[in-house]
Amino acid sequence: MLPLEKIRNFCIIAHIDHGKSTLADRFLEITNTISGREMTHGQMLDTMDIEQERGITIKLQPVRMNFKYKENEYILNLIDTPGHVDFSYEVSRSLAACEGAILLIDASQGIQAQTLANCYLALENDLEIIPVLNKIDLPSADIEKCKHEIENVLGIDTSDIISVSAKEGTNIEKVLIQVIEKIPAPKAKKGNENKALIFDSVYDSYKGILAYVRVFEGSFKKGDKVLFLNTDAEAEILEVGYFKPKYQPAEILRTGEAGYIVTGLKTLNEARVGDTIWSIRDDEVSKSHIYKRFTPIPLPGYKRVNPVVFAGVFCTYGNDYPLLKNALEKLNLNDSALSFEPEQSGALGHGFRCGFLGLLHMEIVQERLEREYDLDLIFTSPSVSYIVVKIDNTEEKIENPTFFPEPTSILEIKEPWVRLEIITPKDYTGSIMQLVQEERGIHKSMEYIDLTRILLIYEIPLSSIIIDFYDRLKSITSGYASMNYEFLAYREGDLVKLDILVAGDKIEAFSNIIYRGNADYFGRYVVKKLKELLPKQMFEIPIQAAVGTKILARETISAFRKDVTAKLYGGDRSRKDKLLKKQKEGKKRMKTFGKVDIPQRAFLEILKRGES
Repeated sequence: MLPLEKIRNFCIIAHIDHGKSTLADRFLEITNTISGREMTHGQMLDTMDIEQERGITIKLQPVRMNFKYKENEYILNLIDTPGHVDFSYEVSRSLAACEGAILLIDASQGIQAQTLANCYLALENDLEIIPVLNKIDLPSADIEKCKHEIENVLGIDTSDIISVSAKEGTNIEKVLIQVIEKIPAPKAKKGNENKALIFDSVYDSYKGILAYVRVFEGSFKKGDKVLFLNTDAEAEILEVGYFKPKYQPAEILRTGEAGYIVTGLKTLNEARVGDTIWSIRDDEVSKSHIYKRFTPIPLPGYKRVNPVVFAGVFCTYGNDYPLLKNALEKLNLNDSALSFEPEQSGALGHGFRCGFLGLLHMEIVQERLEREYDLDLIFTSPSVSYIVVKIDNTEEKIENPTFFPEPTSILEIKEPWVRLEIITPKDYTGSIMQLVQEERGIHKSMEYIDLTRILLIYEIPLSSIIIDFYDRLKSITSGYASMNYEFLAYREGDLVKLDILVAGDKIEAFSNIIYRGNADYFGRYVVKKLKELLPKQMFEIPIQAAVGTKILARETISAFRKDVTAKLYGGDRSRKDKLLKKQKEGKKRMKTFGKVDIPQRAFLEILKRGES
């Protein structure tokens, strides 16, 4: 058993694709946590297939390493974190479980948007920051320029900065030495309580809920009776252990250590991320007496995350609804940034209205549901939440266009605005300004990071950047620009609800709340697309885009025309006219009573994100 002074808890934070997972691989090798033979692929801490395929980290991943320095043995608890803005909640949870952070910067790219955001998160948590320059093996690496940026933009001293190549293993040991020398050891607290913070959790069909914890007070071992302070759930610990990086059972988890606790709980809402696992260090005190003698205070948890993008999730086959419900509950345990509530659609049946932190987060959830739970799903077009102020001055939050009130009852509509930071080479400044202005962005400031790169700050409606804004930004800057955004406030906007009518029936699944200036264009796009997708009927089908009672666009699908006169040969013309008149009356009757069934393919094509 090592003393508390020999434990270090730290994480790696960086912009996406700056080499976090590769650096973690080198740590695992140099500490002999994983042998070279076991290194079957790169990014060993990226355990999901999606992470391996996309080359990005989606989930935080903890690991315990042993490292010898100056004849002393140290325990290093590392948490590898994601870099994309959509997964910043994973980063914030990692930081709360650590005393220090390695800020990794690509020496060939310098400071990027998410570098700034993650650095500020670490500073807010009072963490010791160790700046490290990676990819010095690349010909384009400029170490002096990056040092200058770090000092000017972040205000961090770079006198003893370490330059490494995670790919080639250069100077990796020096980073671990800095972790030991600079990051403080966990602090012990005197008292008679055991407390651990849940920073992540997963569901196992045999063991129940596994809580990933950082122990802040006391210790936990197999057989302990524990209480979850926020949910009042009680459990008996079935197993405790460490991450090596696979689960390795242990006898006890002590103060300052990170590990897992097998709770045995089967109800998914009983062990939430951010909750405190608590027990008393007095074996003679029965469970019934704990409440009388103690008033436990939970550890500071996490801010409740607010989803910014909403979409409906429906099963292609209605019988899969219970499976979808179960899958979302299990996924929510592992991804606490996901929110969902039941929703019913006349066109798509029973489903859920889900909230996400961004479009990439939405795509990852869709892929995980389809792969891990073998579901065939339809995701509706993503939207943001709005606040509707009615004429009686009451406010209503609208996350689904279906529940948008009548225009006559609305005083004003507020939409979410965000602060947008873009870091780009100065040559692309004009193109970026034009792009942001087209999306209703308001320019706030422009700063030179160095002689070649600029930091642009805008305020912009969130709805303008959730679809394909990032792809267009990358396109016009040849992939060099990076962006980050954070919520500002709800502001009044000139917004309308765009309805799509097929044969006079309103199809709520296609409804959108949209900026008035874009309503004409988007309406024309949808009706034109539907004309291509919907099959012909025996009667004409009008497809309309409308705002209230005003029709903005219309397309008509012509009717099938059966050749009813084919059987005629010769004879009087009146016989032919009689058959055509009878057919015309029949079509008129079908048009009156007919109903158009919209095929699933039409929903799938229309709802493709970014298509418009």
